[in-house]
Amino acid sequence: MAADDHFSLFGLPARFDIDAQALERAWRAVAAQVHPDRYATASPAERRVAMQWSARANEAYRQLRDPLLRARYLCEQAGVDLQTESNTAMDPAFLMQQMQWREMLDEARDDAAVFAELDAELSDARRQMRETLATLLDERHDYAAAGQKVREWMFVEKLAQELAAARPAG
Repeated sequence: MAADDHFSLFGLPARFDIDAQALERAWRAVAAQVHPDRYATASPAERRVAMQWSARANEAYRQLRDPLLRARYLCEQAGVDLQTESNTAMDPAFLMQQMQWREMLDEARDDAAVFAELDAELSDARRQMRETLATLLDERHDYAAAGQKVREWMFVEKLAQELAAARPAG
């Protein structure tokens, strides 16, 4: 078995907008083919290779089934270094939105209505980012702009996790 990337491993086109059911079917087929149990009586080297392929298939599936990880993977495959740890440059409008969301997060800790409002705004932001990334990656092939959007989405996900942890009592 040989595959250059996660998409080819599953016989899928390298696109952001993928058929989730086709991905799952392909993963199940690959996983069944390389499952270590099939190699229980094989040599230690063959068992090790099967284990490596199984781990690779599982990791590829994990990345491709998550839209944010899939977008990140596509950008990285196209040579875009997301510099997630060091590049904090963002669109000024998004920075302003971040500040507003941070203020709402502080209020949401004690106010269920603000919590619900912020939760809805973050859900809407995720939806918009998925749509934008589908256009940037699948239609325009603008991986640099997609990389910027991925970094913004990563912020939204982090904020959503903080919001979930801050759910007000009651």
